[in-house]
Amino acid sequence: MAIKHDTHVHSTFSGDGVSTMEEQILRGIELGLSSITFTEHNDFDFPYREGDTQDMFLLNVDSYLYELLKFKSQYEDKIKLYFGVELGLQPQPETVKKNLIFARAHEYDFIIASSHLCHGVDPYYREFFEGRSEEAAHREYFESILENMKAFTNFDIYGHLDYVVRYGPNRDNDYSYAKHADIIDEILKWLIENEKGIEVNTGGPRRGLLEPNPCWDIVKRYKELGGEIITVGSDAHEKDDLGYHFDDVTERLKDMGYKYYAVYENRLPEYFRL
Repeated sequence: MAIKHDTHVHSTFSGDGVSTMEEQILRGIELGLSSITFTEHNDFDFPYREGDTQDMFLLNVDSYLYELLKFKSQYEDKIKLYFGVELGLQPQPETVKKNLIFARAHEYDFIIASSHLCHGVDPYYREFFEGRSEEAAHREYFESILENMKAFTNFDIYGHLDYVVRYGPNRDNDYSYAKHADIIDEILKWLIENEKGIEVNTGGPRRGLLEPNPCWDIVKRYKELGGEIITVGSDAHEKDDLGYHFDDVTERLKDMGYKYYAVYENRLPEYFRL
């Protein structure tokens, strides 16, 4: 495995996490990983539904950090652990303010910005796609990303840029970068101009997609436009998914002209050769 750093990992500190932090760490050691970046979920103003655990996506950062520091010391000779968070963005001023306060409250190594909601609706639910084409639903989602990142800029990379395709009726079978090239290019240019990266999130195929999130054409286009900051993360919520499909990623990125991938510490990227 050429890629030895998994930069998008969840534990039971995330509301949808399955494996404990120590289980993820032990699996990482078993795989020969050099580091894991824990990126626990925090989504302010998430629209919970009946049956949901209320506040499941509000992170207890103090408990999380306490546990991380304990294991960081315990396993320091075997694996490096980084303190990250995955912030769910929404453009309304009250949510932006909460995210700004949250991001400044601790000395994170890494902040992923993600769009888990599109104008208040989670694409996870079928109703997001009902009554219109998948292409129209995808476009609204990309438009919401532009709103989100212009409203909140205190992040390092944007996570799973085409997350919306995970849950459509046809997944990514009828989806392509080309159908939304104008707005995706606008997103990528903004990220590059503001020194932000994107990730290769290998969780896509695990969820039945043909490609990772974002699709390879978006990753390629980011490079063509001058982007250099790429992180690689499995988006593992359970230990068996750690480092998923990393071998395939290495060769694909090399073929696109990438020479390095990034790992963040103290909000600064360190680059590792592919």
